[in-house]
Amino acid sequence: MTPLEGQSFGRSPLLRSRSRPPRHLVPGLLASVAVSSLFACISSEVSLPEPRRLVIHSGARLAPTQEQMEEVDGWVREQYDSIQLDPSFMIITEAQEGPVYPWEDLRVNARADTAIVSYQGSIGGGNLRRGAYLIYAHLHLMAGQDRLDRWLPEAVGLDDFQLERAILARVAEAWLYQRSIFDAQPYGVLDEITYAHENGYLDAFILTSRPNAFVEARRAWMTENPDAGTDYAEWFRRTFERDPPGRVSGNR
Repeated sequence: MTPLEGQSFGRSPLLRSRSRPPRHLVPGLLASVAVSSLFACISSEVSLPEPRRLVIHSGARLAPTQEQMEEVDGWVREQYDSIQLDPSFMIITEAQEGPVYPWEDLRVNARADTAIVSYQGSIGGGNLRRGAYLIYAHLHLMAGQDRLDRWLPEAVGLDDFQLERAILARVAEAWLYQRSIFDAQPYGVLDEITYAHENGYLDAFILTSRPNAFVEARRAWMTENPDAGTDYAEWFRRTFERDPPGRVSGNR
């Protein structure tokens, strides 16, 4: 494979990989056992089980509804079918030892037919965790191929920040689904995205954790909502018992 060119989302110095095990390929027409196993215990003809409530170490809870999870179930299954069967692109996942946000080590080639994305595979539950990263990579590939009208029509024509927010909202919903329906283990990196989305802080999460990626959007957000950064930081500390990523304690 030739080296990837084009779009790249740089890695944060806060989260370093100490090792890089072999890659896993998820091309069209090549069945992915990891993807298939996400749904092995539920037939498409059987109703979903009652969603399980989520709780993390701080005691913060989420209570997804049956209706919400059924809606997510529909598009998640369809998207994974595309990831498995569509021969027009390939997603390569790299398992690494340490935690990594979906955008930190995503590489999409210039033709937008190949993506490489890293995820933490060194702790239990990597299969389900990997699914959220596949969705993130897939939607960025579809954006590069001008095919978002099929997968995320509300994001067509949006600017870079709005597109990223729409994609991460899908990642958040997919992880909520995996946690609630498939009993995926808590995982801080994805829990942060999901809790931020469910509590109305996704904009703040993105613009705080990635201050150099969406400079104009961050400037506008801070001007229009001068107290939003402080409110978000207080919520994040209550929920995750640490400072938000990208924020220095005491700063806006």
